[in-house]
Order: sequence, then structure tokens, then C-alpha cells
Amino acid sequence: MVNLELYKVFYTVAKCGSLTRAAEELFISQPAVSQAIKQLETQLGMPLFNRLHKGMELTAQGGELVFADVERALQLLSGVEDRLAELKGSATGTLRIGASETIFQYVLADRIVEYRKLCPQVKIDLISDVSPKIIEYLKSDRCDVGFLNLPIVPDDGIRLTQSVALLNDVFVAGREFAALAGKPLSVWDLQQYPLLLMEPHTIARAAVDHYAESLGVHFCPAVEVDSWGFMKQLVTSGMGIGCIPREYAQRRLAAGELFELDVSPAMPSRSVGLALPKNASMPFALRTFLGLFKEKKN
Repeated sequence: MVNLELYKVFYTVAKCGSLTRAAEELFISQPAVSQAIKQLETQLGMPLFNRLHKGMELTAQGGELVFADVERALQLLSGVEDRLAELKGSATGTLRIGASETIFQYVLADRIVEYRKLCPQVKIDLISDVSPKIIEYLKSDRCDVGFLNLPIVPDDGIRLTQSVALLNDVFVAGREFAALAGKPLSVWDLQQYPLLLMEPHTIARAAVDHYAESLGVHFCPAVEVDSWGFMKQLVTSGMGIGCIPREYAQRRLAAGELFELDVSPAMPSRSVGLALPKNASMPFALRTFLGLFKEKKN
């Protein structure tokens, strides 16, 4: 009798290229994954993987020969489950959502709550990481849908479908700089004050650097931070002027802990984009989640 669980383990190890990552994906122990692979190899009478120092690699005369058929069979079974769920009007299974911690907090939180009410039987995995990592998770089948800070370098392994939120970067300060409130400032004026910017190699930092350099200014920040929460804390404490999406600072702005500087010209808007794996299937659980964004857009 065919043991589908063994083939699911085989498929996951092949996609992840690692026993450890496959175990994390399947929520079982690494020894259990290893034992399942050995059992399947015994049943088929052939080695399916080469055990390498860097991970697991499909064998040319075993694993590579059966991988496509296993993938096709599992997708067909998933499609059957999906159609039955759709007929019953309730999604099941697992939905893996990837985004940065900030996007989860400020863009996705309400929609995830709404989705939970619509699909209480779906297990939701929240994968928090920076946009480049989320792209890799999408390409390696470790994530079903990702939300990315744009712009990004084009990647053939993913499909950007729409923008789900606009981000408007603004310069903000705390009470220590109250004399600047309502005072017209230029980008050149900002160089007189200590600036707090995100770390290099982030999309947010690239956006502010490009903005400044297009105006002939090179910012030399006094402090570089790795999170918006930390930046808000430091700016509120009077350490300097920060550059942050207005949407991420609404509470402190409304409370008067921070105020927005009148800097001209304003920075161009950025956005958060919704991305899917290039050739991924669209199970009912995922389609239902994506439908929330279409409704909001309309």
C-alpha cells in the first residue's frame, strides 16, 4: 500500500534541500524525517538522496526520476482537497504568509484577523523576515504569499500581483526639536541636524539616499538603526531627526510625541507589494485570503 506521508516527506526534503528545514516545515523531528526517507528508499529499492555536507541532493538515478511524478501526484491530491473545501464553503489546510514584522503590524494585522473569522479551520503560519529573505522563501516553496517593500530588483522566480499599501516617508522629530515645528526646511537644511536612518542595504535606506542624492545631497546619519520601533523610540527621546513612513508613526504623531517636519520637496511614495511564487497553484485557502485585498482595493 502506498504511504502518502512518506512521499510528502520526500517531496519536502527535495524542495528544502535539508533534513533540518524539512523537519521545521513538516513540524516533526529531524530523526523522523531521516527515518521516513530511509523507509521510502527501502520500499523503492534505490537511494533517493545524496547526503552532502551542505544538505540533501536528489540522486540522478533515483530521486530525480521520481520527483516530478511525486510532485504532480501531491498537487492533484491537494487540488481534490481544495475543491471539496470550496464546495463546503470553508477553506482548510495551512496558509504561510511572509512579511517583515512592521508590515505584519501595520499592513496585515487587520486582514489576518478578518481571514481567521472567515476561515477558522486554516492554520496560519506567519513568517517574519526582510523582503529579500521572503523572496527566497517564495522561490523555495516555504511561503505561499509574501508582502514586500518595493521597489525590488526583478526576479523571475516570483510574480508581483499588486500594491496593497502606500508608504509615505517623512522626516519626524521629538520635543527637543520643537523650534523646527511648522518651519519650512529644505533637504540641505537637514544636514545641520543629527539624522537617524535605517541601516544600509535596506529598501527604506536606499529610498532616502536616492531622494537626497537626486537633489545633490549626501546624508551622513548620526545613527543607523535596524527597526522602525527603535527609531521611533530614539527620535522621541530627542536623539535626532528620523525618516520613517508616516503610516508607521501615526500613533506617536497623534499623541504629540513626534511631529512631522515641513521638508521640501517631499519624498516620493513607496509601496508594499503582494508576491506569489511564479508557477504556484492557487488553493482555495490562498484565493480566499487574496480576495480580501481585492475587496479592499475596490
